[in-house]
Amino acid sequence: MNMKFFNRLSNWYFSKKSLPYWCIFWIDSAVIFVSYLFIYQQINSGAKALSILGQLSMLFAIFTLFHAIGFRIFHTYDGILRYSSFIDLQRVFYAVTFGAVLSALTKNMLLSTHIFPGVEIEYRNIVLGALISTLALWAIRVIAKTVFDVSLSDYNIKHAFIYGVKEGGIGLAKQIKNNKPMKFKLMGFISDDTKIKHHHLMGTKVYAPDLNTIRKMRNNNISTLLISPGAINVFRANKDFQDALLAEGIHIYMPTTQEWNRNEQQQLKEVSIEDLLPRDEISIDMESVGAMLYGKRILITGSAGSIGSEMVRQIAKYSPAELILIDSAETPQHDIRLMMAKQFPEIKAETIVTTICSKSRMEHIFKTYLPDYVFHAAAYKHVPMMENNPCESIQNNVYGTKILADLAVKYGVKKFVMISTDKAVNPTNVMGCSKRICEIYVQSLNKAIEEGIINGKTQFVTTRFGNVLGSNGSVIPLFKKQIKAGGSVTVTDPRIIRYFMLIPEACKLVLEAGTKGNGGEIFVFDMGKPVKIADMAQRMINLSGAKNVEIKYTGLRAGEKLYEEVLNEKESTKPSFHDKIRIAEVREYDYTEVSKQIDDLIEKSKLYDEMLTVKCMKEIVPEYKSNNSIYPQIRNL
Repeated sequence: MNMKFFNRLSNWYFSKKSLPYWCIFWIDSAVIFVSYLFIYQQINSGAKALSILGQLSMLFAIFTLFHAIGFRIFHTYDGILRYSSFIDLQRVFYAVTFGAVLSALTKNMLLSTHIFPGVEIEYRNIVLGALISTLALWAIRVIAKTVFDVSLSDYNIKHAFIYGVKEGGIGLAKQIKNNKPMKFKLMGFISDDTKIKHHHLMGTKVYAPDLNTIRKMRNNNISTLLISPGAINVFRANKDFQDALLAEGIHIYMPTTQEWNRNEQQQLKEVSIEDLLPRDEISIDMESVGAMLYGKRILITGSAGSIGSEMVRQIAKYSPAELILIDSAETPQHDIRLMMAKQFPEIKAETIVTTICSKSRMEHIFKTYLPDYVFHAAAYKHVPMMENNPCESIQNNVYGTKILADLAVKYGVKKFVMISTDKAVNPTNVMGCSKRICEIYVQSLNKAIEEGIINGKTQFVTTRFGNVLGSNGSVIPLFKKQIKAGGSVTVTDPRIIRYFMLIPEACKLVLEAGTKGNGGEIFVFDMGKPVKIADMAQRMINLSGAKNVEIKYTGLRAGEKLYEEVLNEKESTKPSFHDKIRIAEVREYDYTEVSKQIDDLIEKSKLYDEMLTVKCMKEIVPEYKSNNSIYPQIRNL
C-alpha cells in the first residue's frame, strides 16, 4: 500500500514540469520552523516545550521570517528541485546562515519584551537549528534529484557505450552525465587502442570494437552507441563493425562537428547513411576564396538545384556585391528567394526564372548585370531521361553552355566555372557525352583566348566530380521513400559502385578550384573510396529499423555502367594547390573546328532525329561508347 502511494506520488510529481516557486518557498520555511522547534525540544524537556508552545511558535515564526528573507536574497526557490546542483546547495547554506545570524542578533531584543514570557533560548539552539535546517533542505533536494534520476532510468534513459576514450570521449561522457534531464547512461567505452582494453575509465570498462562487445551490448540491453568527436573518422573506416552494430539494431549517435570544445555542449544526432560513408575530412582555405569573391557580382545558373543552391549559400557568406541567380524551376527558385531574404537580407540578389537556352534573355542578363564570376551548374543530369531525350540534352546542356560561355567572353567575365561530372569520362550515355562536349568547348575557347584568336579575358575552369549525397537525383532519397513505403528497395545491379561526396564539400572544392584556377584546367576531385550501391541500400534498411524489406535487382538502366571513372584512360593528372584536387592533362582541341562541329550538332538536334544527333555526338567524342542503350549500333568513326 505504501509502495503504491509512493509510486502515485512520484508519477504525479515527475509528470509536472516543476513545483511552483511559492510551493518550494513554503516547504523550505516549514523545514526551518520545525527544525528550530525540534532542537529546542531536544535541548530542553518536552514538557517545558509544550507549556510554552505558543510563545515558542511565535518566536520561531519570526526566526523563519528572517530565513525567508535569506531565501529571497539568495533565490533558493528559483531552481527545480529534481535538477539541483552544487550551486543550489550553496545558496541554501548562505540563506540559512543569513537567517541564523539575523536571529542571533535579535534574540536578546525579542526575549526582553513581554511577548515571550518564560522563553529562554541559547545561542546553541540557533546554531544547531540552522545546522539541522541546512541538512534537511539539502536532503530534500538530493532525494528529489535521486528519485528523479532513478525514475527516469527505468523508462527514458538510454544505456549507452561511447566510442573513443581521448579528450573528446571523456568530455562527452561528462556532458551526458551532467545533462538535465539525463538522456543517456554511460555503461562503457569502446577503443581501438589495444593497450587499454579491459581497463576501467570513469567507473566503466573499456572494450574493443569487435563482435564480442556487440554481443555484450545486446545481452545487457545497451541499445545506443555515442561516437566521440575525435573518433568519427576511425569509426567511419570500420565498416564491418558498423554493419554488425546496425544488424543488431543498435542506435548510433554522432556529434554535429568533429571539433571538440570543452566549453561548448556537443550536439548529438542519430546517424544517417551520409554520416557512415567513409571519407576524409576536406579542409579548404575559404578565407582566400572569400577574399576573391568579396564585392564581386556573381552569376549562378541552376541556382535552385542541389549544387547551385549550396553554391548560393556558401558564396553569400562572403558578401558579394550582387548575386544573379538563374533557374528554370519556378517553385524551387522562389524558395531560394525566400532563403536569401531571410538569411542574407543585406545581400543584393536577383532571382530570375528563365532557361539558359534563351540567347536573347541571357544576353539581356549579362548586359544588365555584368557579372565578374559565372558558376555554371545548370544541366539536365538524369542519365535514363537524357538517354531517351538526346536532342533536349544537346539543346540544354551543350547549347545552353555555349550561349553562356560566348556571352561571358563578350561581356568581360573574369572567370567562368563549369561544373561537370565523372560521367563525362569515357562516356557510356548521352548525358555524360553532352557534358564532355561542354568541357571540350570551354577548354578550346579558353585556348583560343590565350592564343589571341579570340579577343577576351575570361578564364574558363572546369570541375569534375561524382555523385553528391542528398541531391535530388541521388539514390538515397529514392531508397528512403521505398523503405518508408515498406516495399522492396530497388538496385539496378549488385556489382554497381559509385563515388559519393557531400554537397557542401563538393561546393567548397568548386569554389577553391574556380577562384584559384588560371583557366583551361579540368579540376578532378578526389572522391575517396567507391561505395557499392547494394551495400548502401542494406545499411539504410538496417538504419531505419524496418523489417522484411528486401533488395530487388532491376537491371542496369539505359546508359548506365557499373562504375564511373574520374579520368580518361589516356589522361593523366598533375597536382594542384589542394591535395584533394588534381588537374587533368587532356587532349587540346582546335576552337574553330570544335565550334563548327558543335554548331552543326545543335542544328541537327533541332530536327529531333535521335539517331542522327547521337551519331554527331560520337563524331565529336570518339571515346563515347553506348552502354545498355538503343544507340550502340551507331558506330564511332
